Amino acid sequence: MEIMKAIRVHTQGGPEVLQYEEVSAPKPGNGEALVELKAAGVNYTDIYTRSGWSPAKLPVTLGVEGAGVVSAVGEGVSEVNVGDSVGYTGVMGSYAEFAVVPSGRLVKLPSGVDEKLAASVLLQGMTAHYLSHDTFPLKSGHKALIHAGAGGVGLLLIQMAKQLGAYVIATTSTEAKAALAKEAGADHVIIYTKEDFENEVKKLTEGKGVNVVYDSVGKDTFDKSLKSLTRRGYLVLFGHSSGPVAPIAPTILSSGSLFMTRTSLGDHTATRPELERRAAEVLDMVRSGKLKVRIFQTFPLPQAAEAHRLLESRQTTGKLLLTP
Repeated sequence: MEIMKAIRVHTQGGPEVLQYEEVSAPKPGNGEALVELKAAGVNYTDIYTRSGWSPAKLPVTLGVEGAGVVSAVGEGVSEVNVGDSVGYTGVMGSYAEFAVVPSGRLVKLPSGVDEKLAASVLLQGMTAHYLSHDTFPLKSGHKALIHAGAGGVGLLLIQMAKQLGAYVIATTSTEAKAALAKEAGADHVIIYTKEDFENEVKKLTEGKGVNVVYDSVGKDTFDKSLKSLTRRGYLVLFGHSSGPVAPIAPTILSSGSLFMTRTSLGDHTATRPELERRAAEVLDMVRSGKLKVRIFQTFPLPQAAEAHRLLESRQTTGKLLLTP
């Protein structure tokens, strides 16, 4: 029996529950490929699973984003071949040396995009893409508020929003993060630790508010995000780094006929054609230089707990990676 190393969770809790251990190496079945992983993305969804915010069947190998080289394929696989450089997201188990992935979830990497770049941009880049192109399709004249503007999604979303012609207001916690958001293209950055972002948004929009708020913070920003919207504005929730939003009554949306949605990447890459199209557009942006990806720090796989602590500290500016 072949053995590999992986990060496993046997009981949900803090970063200390992440165990680096030996497990049986998986084998691909029908419609599956075995990927030798070169990099795994670290994302808030991993923290949700580890902490218990998201239910999981234990024990579980964490990680839903990875990139590497196909080392074997099962029966009925037509999408990839042995030796292909590939990336994926939405399949659990990337905090490991090898992962078995349904071949329909793998995307081939174009020349000019290596495995580290792919593991840095697939989840967050496709998230930024569906938020700006589908959930609330931005266009010239729109005003958008983007929370966590110096985070992994935030920096990518700012760039896409500007390319689509929107006026972008971003929030960050420090001057250093504000500089990064401005470098990504934000028209104005609010340092929320020094200024009330709701008041600042109202000043910047002559009291009208923005057309859309993209909010991955959740509990701490929810109320003021709603109040920052213009009439018939959209509050787009796509994460809850500060904790889940408390239950609300729908009547909270009646002041301004507001819209609210809680989105997920899985629903925007549910079919093979949609996954291929969205991934191809994002990877082409990276390859051409239209989309700049910031890798904040890379950790060896055994240091996954340190990566989680850093992400939860909200001191990161860009992507965290694990490398087997």
